[in-house]
Amino acid sequence: MFGIQDIPKFIMAFFVLLPLISTIHEAGHVFFAWLMGGKNIKITIGTGKPLFNWSIIEVRQYYFWYGVCTFNNIKREKKIANILIFSGGALFNLLGTIAVILLVQHEIINESLFTYQFTYFSLYYIFFALIPTPYPDGSFSDGKIIFDLLRGKEDIIKDRIFRIYRENSTDHWRIFDDKNNLIGSYQDQIKALAMINEIAQSNRPSKVINGKDEDGEEISNYPRIPL
Repeated sequence: MFGIQDIPKFIMAFFVLLPLISTIHEAGHVFFAWLMGGKNIKITIGTGKPLFNWSIIEVRQYYFWYGVCTFNNIKREKKIANILIFSGGALFNLLGTIAVILLVQHEIINESLFTYQFTYFSLYYIFFALIPTPYPDGSFSDGKIIFDLLRGKEDIIKDRIFRIYRENSTDHWRIFDDKNNLIGSYQDQIKALAMINEIAQSNRPSKVINGKDEDGEEISNYPRIPL
């Protein structure tokens, strides 16, 4: 039965186990992103202000909560590649859970609160990662992207191109959405850039291009994010 003496163990689980499980989850995304030729791969552990960077890993202030993987430039067939990438996190959590169960069953490690919590929180991660749902920030769960790809809705992984350019006749900076609809006109370039970057960032994966056509200069790139 749970008692007062168990509270420190649950605190340890929150500050040690959850980041470990989150890192395993992101490692699954990274493995398949690398396997499929992804470039600019980066793992972010936690949220808040950045604490330090090591290789492709960035650890943030609240390291025990949240995690994302970013990448772009997938070389192989995009539908299959992205199904594997977005499945990778849950798959690695599942493999980690199976590994711990087998180690306990073969008495290589002892059954303990640690092994129980690791298994429990890993299954928790799998369950919530695979629920097909959009998030309030405009991104999607891994399950949502996998589900849509399986249904043939590949638009969910295609880069949305947002454009900005200066119109000489009016001396205004005009910004356009991914369907080439005018969404704003600003005399101040800084305000125009801030607005279009905010919109593009909330509609990942996306790019901001300075120019009217494909030959325009890329200003910003907001890659897809497996969570």
